[in-house]
Amino acid sequence: MGGLGSSKVFIIEVEEVSGLIFVGNDWAEDHHDIHVMTADGKKLAARRFPEGVAGVSAFHALVAEHAENPEEVSVGIETDHGLWVTSLVAAGYRVYAINPKAVARYRDRHHVGGGKSDAGDAKVLADLVRTDAHNHRVVAGDSDHVQAVKVLARAHQALVWSRTRENNRLRNALREFYPAALVTFQDLHDRDTLAVLTRAPDPVTAARLTLSQVKAALRAGGRSRNLDTTAEKIQALLRTEQLHAPAAVASAYAAVVSAQVRVITALNTQLAALETELESHFEQHPDADIILSLPGLGDILGARVLGEFGDDPERFAHAKSRRNYAGTSPLTIASGKKRAVLARHARNQRLYDAIDQWAFCSLQASPGARNHYDTRRAAGDSHHQALRALGNRWVGILHGCLKHHTRYDEHTAWGHRQPAAA
Repeated sequence: MGGLGSSKVFIIEVEEVSGLIFVGNDWAEDHHDIHVMTADGKKLAARRFPEGVAGVSAFHALVAEHAENPEEVSVGIETDHGLWVTSLVAAGYRVYAINPKAVARYRDRHHVGGGKSDAGDAKVLADLVRTDAHNHRVVAGDSDHVQAVKVLARAHQALVWSRTRENNRLRNALREFYPAALVTFQDLHDRDTLAVLTRAPDPVTAARLTLSQVKAALRAGGRSRNLDTTAEKIQALLRTEQLHAPAAVASAYAAVVSAQVRVITALNTQLAALETELESHFEQHPDADIILSLPGLGDILGARVLGEFGDDPERFAHAKSRRNYAGTSPLTIASGKKRAVLARHARNQRLYDAIDQWAFCSLQASPGARNHYDTRRAAGDSHHQALRALGNRWVGILHGCLKHHTRYDEHTAWGHRQPAAA
């Protein structure tokens, strides 16, 4: 059975009682398996359709044999995006995005022998939406605008993660033969760092750089202010005494550094281009002004939050459901006399990362947020626990602002939590 990141195969099952049918959709890269079942579990049909227009058309035809209206059709599938899912939502079916872990556990409940097949998994999905649809979420009806923001925000974040990996590789190489560079430059993706390392990828070359050469490198990297002071500082640090690797080893590492510098430079260029595109799309969204009014959120972080939450007004009935989706609300585990409150690990990790960063950024921009964080720390929370609690609070505030179409107000958000004046 295909997963969220694997090849796509769709297997479908449909069920019908009182005109309702339930469709299990197991997906792979080039085909979809389909099974039709009624509300009492009776099998109506099972097919395998190809990916693309022909497959979707055949799917609709099969469904039409057993249901007059699309509202009578519930579809279970292990993804919430892609052209196939978009076509199902557009047709008016109730499409449920089922977590693959839930499908695996449901399969174990009914097939203790461990057997597995695509057709069997399609039946599992049909059974799941037939009996447990109330425990799963319908694919959100987000606008095309917010879906575009989500695509750009995720691509931007992926490039940031890629740059971080390349930075770590560069740092590891420099640590082995060029420690003076690590002392000189704090941010390895910074334009000054890349400009100087392009000219001097090894410590011997770096020690020979004249002041005018350093300034020329900085100027080529885009710096126009504080050239003299910055160049003098860089030259002095690069000439500090350090241990040296054998010439052959140093030469090999220098080639690695040059390659990494070029890769990071290219990533910086593409990140800047994506940021411009992302900011443009985000600022045109109707909710952008509300989101940007919240302390700690700028265009990029705000776009990530908007893209992951979506803009379907019916998706989150209340603040609690939005917090649960974000993974910021605590999870209580109680059994007998034991009770523990833990962080949620089943969550949208991209959204959770964005909220964690948002909470941190808000500490300097919102007195209420700072007080909330300090109160949690004084109560014994770790830094990350306090940030998670603050992020949970911010998600609730965001929900209220979006629900009432109101910009953020510091007093409204935190006034009831401030100590009364003496």
